[in-house]
Amino acid sequence: MGGRKSKFIFLLIAYFAGFATAIYCLAPSAGQNEIGQTGKEILAKSACKSEQFAQSFNSKMHVVLDYAKGIGRHVTNKFIKQQIDEKVQKPEK
Repeated sequence: MGGRKSKFIFLLIAYFAGFATAIYCLAPSAGQNEIGQTGKEILAKSACKSEQFAQSFNSKMHVVLDYAKGIGRHVTNKFIKQQIDEKVQKPEK
């Protein structure tokens, strides 16, 4: 029982840490306005960074998904071969 509680608390901490990180990354900083940038300039730069991040994330996610699909195929083929070998060794009665 203690294991479940500690895992749940850890997941809550990780979730809220991620949420706080997202808020920190998306919130405008006070230093940018002191330099003399307007809100439109800040939003334009933010949109460019977001677009670059999205493209980078998307390409890397496709690499991970392709790798996972390959591993999945390998494991599935190995499992099917194992099941066939078991059936060949043990003929049904």
